[in-house]
Amino acid sequence: MARPKSITDERLLAAAAAVIGRRGPGFTVAEVAAEAGASVGTVAQRFGSKNGLLQALTRQETTHIEHRMRAAAEGLEPFAGLRAALLTWFADLTDPVEAGNHLAQLGVDLIDPDLRALLADLHEATGRVVLDLVRRAPLPRAPGPERAARVLTSLLFGVSMDWSVRPRGELADRLAQDVDAVLDAWKGN
Repeated sequence: MARPKSITDERLLAAAAAVIGRRGPGFTVAEVAAEAGASVGTVAQRFGSKNGLLQALTRQETTHIEHRMRAAAEGLEPFAGLRAALLTWFADLTDPVEAGNHLAQLGVDLIDPDLRALLADLHEATGRVVLDLVRRAPLPRAPGPERAARVLTSLLFGVSMDWSVRPRGELADRLAQDVDAVLDAWKGN
């Protein structure tokens, strides 16, 4: 009979995200294990390697972001729902050093074909949600829905990258200002 898991995959992945935020791409599986209160063997058994851990983390984020964005939009009028969904993407990222470390990890991830493909899936998932919400929102001056969704999705990632290297103010405030500038122009305000 197998021993029940006392440390969940979610706990290990949360530990990995926290360690990446502190250390960037130089993080080790041992640091993730220590953060989670687990053994290196547990992490290795579940994910196989640092790369396997990164792949699992990206898959989890792809699933979570869709749910988080849709939950943020739920129950709001379409325009407000679109705005809320966009602003939820980086809601938990407030420290520029942490943002820079995640950005550095992104640079490393882009080198690996498997991780790059998973990142493409994450961007595609984000784009799908944004497209769905754009189609519902009253944006009379926006380009077609596909282009509007692409612009808004690119805005999310671009603002976060810019803030990571030039952190003036809070990321949430900068993102809200830029999202509002685009959405207000498209609404005709």
